[in-house]
Formats: sequence, C-alpha cells, structure tokens
Amino acid sequence: MALLSRSLARIKPSPTIAATTKAAELKAAGRDVIGLGAGEPDMDTPEHIKQAGIDAILKGETKYTAVDGTPALKKAICAKFKRENGLTYTPDQISVSSGGKQVLYNALIATLDPGDEVIIPAPYWVSYPDIVLLGGGTPVAVPTTEANGFKLQAAELEAAITPKTKWLILNSPSNPTGAAYTWDELKALTDVLLRHPHVWVMTDDMYEHILYDGFRFATPAQVEPRLYDRTLTVNGVSKAYSMTGWRIGYAGGPKDLIKGMAKVQSQSTSNPCSISQAAAVAALEGPQDFIPERAAIFKERRDLVVSMLNQAKGLTCARPEGAFYVFPSCAGTLGKTTPDGKVIETDMDFCDYLLESEGVAVVAGSAFGLAPYFRISYATSTKALEDACARIQRACAALT
Repeated sequence: MALLSRSLARIKPSPTIAATTKAAELKAAGRDVIGLGAGEPDMDTPEHIKQAGIDAILKGETKYTAVDGTPALKKAICAKFKRENGLTYTPDQISVSSGGKQVLYNALIATLDPGDEVIIPAPYWVSYPDIVLLGGGTPVAVPTTEANGFKLQAAELEAAITPKTKWLILNSPSNPTGAAYTWDELKALTDVLLRHPHVWVMTDDMYEHILYDGFRFATPAQVEPRLYDRTLTVNGVSKAYSMTGWRIGYAGGPKDLIKGMAKVQSQSTSNPCSISQAAAVAALEGPQDFIPERAAIFKERRDLVVSMLNQAKGLTCARPEGAFYVFPSCAGTLGKTTPDGKVIETDMDFCDYLLESEGVAVVAGSAFGLAPYFRISYATSTKALEDACARIQRACAALT
C-alpha cells in the first residue's frame, strides 16, 4: 500500500522556492551566485513595527488568540479596507492567516468540490493551480499575451467560463509579470462576471502599494459593488511592510465564506502567531510614509533592469506597472548554442545556462504557465542587479 496520497502526486514543489534553495546551496558550496528568484524585499521591517512585536512579547501576548485573528488586528484590517479601498467590512467578515498563501488555501479548501473549475490567468503565481488541485478542483489556465500587457481580456474570460466554474483568481499587480489592471480593465472583467452569478472572485492584492508612474490601484469589489457578496479580497503585510517572515495575510469577504475558512484553519494551524499579529496592527495603523519611498527605490531598480535586459542579445523585456518582478522573453535565444555545445531549446534550458555559465539564478516562465519567458525579482540591491544583468548580457552574447 502506498503511503503518500494520490492528491499529493497531482502537485509539485514550489518552483520559486526550489530556485532560491538551489542558489543558496551553490553559494554555500562556494559558487559566486546572484539569486534573483525570491520575491522578498531586501529592506528591513520598519522599526516601529519591530518594536510592536517586541512589546507584545514583553507584555506576555504570547498565548493562543482567536483562530482567525485578534479583535485588534481585525479592526485594523477593517479600517485599512475602508481607508484605502472604499470597502466596508465588519470583523466577522475578516480572516487572518499565517501568510497570504494560507488565506488562499483556506478559501479554496473550504469551497471546492471535485469537478469545480478555477480560472487562472497565465502567467500566474506558481501556487494557485497546485492549491486548486489539492482542494480537488480543476485549474483552468487562460494564457494572456505580452501584446495585451499580460492581462486577461473580457472575451477570454467569457470564453473560459463554464457551468463548472467556481472561482476566478486575479492578481494585480501580478507575480510574475508586474502587470496591473486599470479601473477600466477591471470593469470590463466585472461586467462579464455580472452575467455569470455562479462565479466567485478571489483577488490577490498583495502588491497593492508597489506601483509606478502614477498608476492608481483598484480592486474588483471596489470597481463593481454588485460583486461584493461573491468576492474575497486578499491582502497581507509581507511585501509593502517588508514582513515576509512574520507570516500575516488577511482577507475580507462574505460571512459564511469567512466562517468556512476559519473552520479549515481551526483544524490545521489554528491561530497565526500572536506576536506577528500585534506587529501587523502597528503596520496597518502606524506611519505609511515609508511605503512610497520604498516604491521609488523599486522603480529605479525596475528601470535599470528593463534597460539592461533590453540590451541583451535575444531578450526583450516589457516595463511593468507594479510589484518587483520583470518577465522578459527569451524567445530570441531559442535554437542558439552555448559555448560548451548545448542547444537552448526551452526557457528552462536558458535559465539553467544562466546559472551554470554566469551564476545568475532566475525562474523559468514555464513554472508560471507561460513560455518562453523567465522571471527576475528586483527586490535586491541595485549593485547586485547591475552585476546580474551584466552577467546576463555576457551570457546572451556568448550564444551562437
């Protein structure tokens, strides 16, 4: 009798974590490696947030909390949604989990039955389809095009919806492309959804505050209030507040869904870390002025990386509206031969070549559901990015 379940066999380990781990292992072995795989800001958690966590420890706030979030944090989240998104939620409409990934997991596990379909625009964050599979559902990837800014079009959404569709997952700004939907682009999608009342919307807004060139953020329930009762608006403190390791994600949604998600969490992890929750309150209620300052730094890095990649032979790189990723095409390198005689046949081959020849670790676009591309995270130092892009240019120039 096999020990591991059939459902486990349907999924794969996270490719982004695998790339980061491989880079770390090579570094530990003495290789000169620049890792551009991790989606983690290199800035530190702000001092007032760290101090709130320390204070929570000193005050003895180290016990179990309510399963899906403390009253104080739920209140802060309600205020954030109202202040920044024009969305009104009450505390019993808020779920807090150990990171945004757990929020998504809880929601899909709580709602999916075998045969249910989940529409996921591609390229997508690597975990979406695998969580759907774990929940017994069927991921339906809808490829987007670079010509459309890697954004799902209304006609494409309409064509993908079937009687079995349970959810649409939207991520804006996007991991891995950095693409962000304008108000009008979201309105075109919500108009489609209004015609299909059986389809729910899960919107992953984790990169909400990392936007460039005056781009204005919007979220579906804000754009179309008639979708409020079937939208789960997901966010967290990881990216904007540089709190990846604190592991706090949250969502606002209908009471019955939130209650179902709490039931799942009660039988898995139970409450998120009490100390992290106290720090998250300070993040949401405290000074926000450092956020645009950090976004300005990311913009400088974006512009540097886009410029240098577009100077690399065989690569083209679109300029994203947000997040801290670029998603360049390596189509111009396919069919070329490396100095040691290997032919570049796929984006995975190209990424392997970068790592082997120049010690630059990136993630192949096929991991995100769209080839031949690759993802670079520029959430690292400008010096490292300059060095890495120079190495990429050198690797591309060496192909024949």
